Order: sequence, then C-alpha cells, then structure tokens
Amino acid sequence: MTRRDDSLRAIHSDLDRRSFMASMAAASLAAMAAGEPRLVRADEAGEPIKHPEPTADCCILLWMGGGMAAPETFDPKRYAPFEVGLASDKILSTFPAIDTSLDGVQISQGLEHVAQVMDRATLIRSHVQPDLGNILHSRHQYHWHTGYVPPQTVAAPHIGAWMARVLGPRNPAIPAFIDVGQRLEGNGEKEELKAFHTAGFLGTEYGPFLLPHPDQAVESVRPPKGMDAERFSSRYRRFRELVKQSPMGSAGSEYQQESMLRAIENADRLLNSPDRRAFDLALEPKDSYDRYNTGRFGLGCLLARRLAEAGARFIEVTTEYVPFLHWDTHENGHATYARLKSEIDRPIAQLVLDLEARGLLDRTLIVLASEFSRDMMIEGVPGSTARDQSRAKAEVMEKPIHYGLHRHFTGGSSVVLFGGGMKRGYVHGATAPERPCFAFKDPVTVTDLHATILTAMGISPKTAFDIEKRPFYATEDGKGKAVRDLFA
Repeated sequence: MTRRDDSLRAIHSDLDRRSFMASMAAASLAAMAAGEPRLVRADEAGEPIKHPEPTADCCILLWMGGGMAAPETFDPKRYAPFEVGLASDKILSTFPAIDTSLDGVQISQGLEHVAQVMDRATLIRSHVQPDLGNILHSRHQYHWHTGYVPPQTVAAPHIGAWMARVLGPRNPAIPAFIDVGQRLEGNGEKEELKAFHTAGFLGTEYGPFLLPHPDQAVESVRPPKGMDAERFSSRYRRFRELVKQSPMGSAGSEYQQESMLRAIENADRLLNSPDRRAFDLALEPKDSYDRYNTGRFGLGCLLARRLAEAGARFIEVTTEYVPFLHWDTHENGHATYARLKSEIDRPIAQLVLDLEARGLLDRTLIVLASEFSRDMMIEGVPGSTARDQSRAKAEVMEKPIHYGLHRHFTGGSSVVLFGGGMKRGYVHGATAPERPCFAFKDPVTVTDLHATILTAMGISPKTAFDIEKRPFYATEDGKGKAVRDLFA
C-alpha cells in the first residue's frame, strides 16, 4: 500500500467520521425536541404486545471494547508459535488451546480461571455482525449497544436504557443503568462513544450512571459536606434555572427537561440512601478485593457484583475502548492479549462464582461480548473485513510485534452467557476450522442476540414507543427473535 493510498484512506475516513458525527448530532437535537414517548400497546397486526416471563432480574454486560478475537479467546483454532519468516496465512491462533470444565470444549491459554467455570456457561461461537465499512469501531459499538446501525434520524437508546425505562429500578435508591470503566473524556472518538452512552429519546433519567474508575465510585455517591435538605433545595432551584438557560431549555421539550430534573432527584435519593455503601469497594473484605484486583476491569467486576446485590438492573463493565489500545490490536497483538487475559480471567470467573455462592446467578444474566472478532493479518494489507478474505495476501512475521490478530473480522465471533435462565455447559453454533473462519452453523445476529437478552429480562423484542410519529422498537423494526435453544 502506497503513501498516497494511506493518505486517501485517511481523508475518506475523516469525511466518514464527520458525516457520522453530523448525523449523530442531528439525532441528538431531535431527541431533545421530542415530547414524551408513548408506549405502543399493539403490534402491526393489532395483537397486544405481551412481555415474556423473565428468567433474569439483572443483566451484567462485560464489554471487551475494541474487537476481541475469537481464535485467541473462546474459539481457538490451529496454533502456530512465532518464528521469523512465519507467513500470516499459516496462523489462526497465537495461543494454544486448553481444556475446560466442560468435556470436549477448549478455550485459549491464559483463561484458565474462566475455563473452570465453563460448565456454567452458554458459549455462542456463531455471533455475526454486518460489515459497516469505515470508522468501524464507533459504528459497530453503536450498533451492538443500541441494536441499530448508525446513522439514525432518532437518538437510539442503549439496551440498558430500554431496561431502565420498561422495567424500572429494582431498588429505587440504586440507578437502574450503571456503566463502569469507560471514560468519555480524554480519549479518542469521545463524541462517538457519547452517541450510544445515552437513553436517547427515552430521556436523561434512563441514561447511564457513569463510573469511569471503579475504585473511585464511592466519591460519586458521597453528599458534599454541609449538603442538608435546605441547601439541596436551593441548588435544585438553581439547577432548574440553568436547565432553562441551557440548549436543553431552548431546544428541548418539556418532557426532556423534566426528565433531566428527575435524574437529579434520583441522584439526591442515592446520596441520602444507606444503599450507597454498595459503591464503596473499601468495605469489601481484603481477600475478596484481592481476588478481583487485576486492575480497573477486575475492580469493575467486583463493583458489578456489589451493585447487582444492591438492586441495580443493568450494569456494563468494560475493559474500556481506546483507539489502538487494549483489544484494538493493530500491532503487538500476542503480547497485548497475554496482558488482557491476565486482567479479565480471574475477575470474570470470580464474579460467576460469587453470584452463584450468593444464590444470585440464576437470576443474573452475565453477557461477555465485543463488537467483532479479528483475523491474522499484518496491519495495512488489503482485507480488513470479512468480505475481503478471498483477496487477502499473506505477509511474513519479521518481529514479535507482527504476531497477533490485527484485521477486523465480522464473519464469526464469540459471546459467553452465564446464568439468567441460560443453559449450563452448552455450545451454540460453530465457525469454520480453517480460514476464512465464517460462522457456518446457527448464526446469531446482533438483533437476535438483543432479543434473547431482552426476553430473558422479561421485555418483548417488539416493545416500541411512538417517536416522530412512528414506532421505534427495542429490536430493529421489532423483528428480533430470541434464540430459544440458549434457554434452559
């Protein structure tokens, strides 16, 4: 690839990013102006929309932001160790496979603790995503979290916001939707990340309670010194004035303004509740704290367990998406994956074991997922997506930084489910054993995976609200179908 090709691609990506951001800004403005969304009571055929009986009360999403490679984690393939001159087309996995507690099922080396709880898991090896072209991470993460491919004329709500709105809080003092580990400031693509960390047209009160640093979560729920009821009332009156003077006041509907004010009231309720102790990791016994403490993600899993116990409805814990870091392995993939596995392995397994020991796993749905998978290719070689597999050219490994999985691959990724009414010790679907590793058996789309999650939580995939004089559904066009084979 020439420098001219690189320059043209950079210009094209920048234009696409500007278009994406412009469309998201327009959708956000439309959401501000939207009135109260009205729940649709019947489907297109006139049949009443009925919610299913829930198998879970709480959902914990463990988000591997950046593109977790299935062949390096939960769907290991043929292994080839690094050596100078090794061709990229000879590599499918850069880690050997290890046995698990589930007979006949192997996962990747470095996940030894998770391997011991796979007998409690449903492992989906056939999750597929559409190829969304440029600015892949932002678009794919928006798609996965909202169920809709951007751009949309409507600000689509995050799946956690749907649960907060339709189901409400389990505990009135605890935010229904909590997001742990993702910073929205100081990182690349921050505006794109903000586009789906929202309740969209549903209103601010149903959006995420953001906790970028789990070890500092308690600071977010401590009342300011001297904040008595009278002082809060004074600040609340001042806040109402500020809302009126803000863009929300000039462009936002009365419903959206009131939703923002209700969010402040909910925050005050939390600040004055003894349940805020759930946010204080210093209260966790030292031996338990140490088992989780592999870094921010590990402590995020500990916080998620405490919040699930306290009554949160939906909790997302992320390894954090930062362009070209973590799972976004554009070089040095093998070494990066070794580090990431050391950060996620023990906390994930401990979360499963702790919830099980407390009798909560059966009613808590844990979902481990990422926006897409990856395939072995030295960065910069044509073949960045699933559709280009047939014309991808092999390169040779000259240095260890080349040894890893770099190319985005949407044709087959892995999702792991624990608890929440899912089967124990079950593998669903399969990908081809050789490149291209497309899902060839029982593929599961984002739409149907969302339908499965929502169904487990007791929400019909056809749930819709009238917005802009048309129904907007919890799954795209209300067509999501729960994958019944996954349920116990």
